Amino acid sequence: MLKFSPQNAKTRNLTKVPALQQYLDGKRKIYSLDLPSGKTCPGAKDCKSMAVKTPDGWRIKDGPDCQFRCFSATQEIVFPAVRKARQHNLDTLNSAGRSVRKILALLGDSLPSNAGVVRLHVGGDFYSLPYFLAMANFTHANPKVLFYCYTKSLTYLTAIDTIDLSKGIIYPNFLATGSYGGKFDHLIPNLMIRTARVVYSESAANGLPIDHNDSHAATPGSHFALYLHGTQPAGTTASKALQVLRKAGKGSYAR
Repeated sequence: MLKFSPQNAKTRNLTKVPALQQYLDGKRKIYSLDLPSGKTCPGAKDCKSMAVKTPDGWRIKDGPDCQFRCFSATQEIVFPAVRKARQHNLDTLNSAGRSVRKILALLGDSLPSNAGVVRLHVGGDFYSLPYFLAMANFTHANPKVLFYCYTKSLTYLTAIDTIDLSKGIIYPNFLATGSYGGKFDHLIPNLMIRTARVVYSESAANGLPIDHNDSHAATPGSHFALYLHGTQPAGTTASKALQVLRKAGKGSYAR
């Protein structure tokens, strides 16, 4: 069975979004399905980081093009139970091989019966085409549950017919936001997908709305921005920008 995580400090705010009440009626809950950060992110570049085991314990390893550290990779260092749960999910999915049918069955057996909203991949991303296809089929078969995600695995989106990517709609209950700063950014214009970009200041958003609570990501709409968040390496440009944001009471949604 896959481990679906309960709502966190950020996603619990979705209970206040009117457009999502249809998915949360009857005391249904908010969950996430997470995978190891970086290790399951084939499209990551600017934020490429992962937790690795070293002789001195678990440490963060940044990718060669990393400009700001992935906040969820840091979670896997600070919270061992989070790291273990995400690795368990990847191991469980790998046990199904590349069979869309087997992955689909695994998702069906594991989804909590009271799930109303599921954020896919607080950690991780669509790491293979069979996994993406299984997830797309699964969401289509569960229209009463809302699934949403950020993704840099943009190559997989061309494998299915979507409704309106410019508003983030794959299916009515499956929303995706293309995340800038990846290896496949060049595909964004042709896909015409709704996007999000991490910014270091309000002015850098260039007028884009800033999503503080996932309400933009979890509802259809246009492009938006996210403040830099998480823990950044000391002395870096990202670290200095994060200090400014935090002094202003912004950019603190690390969990």
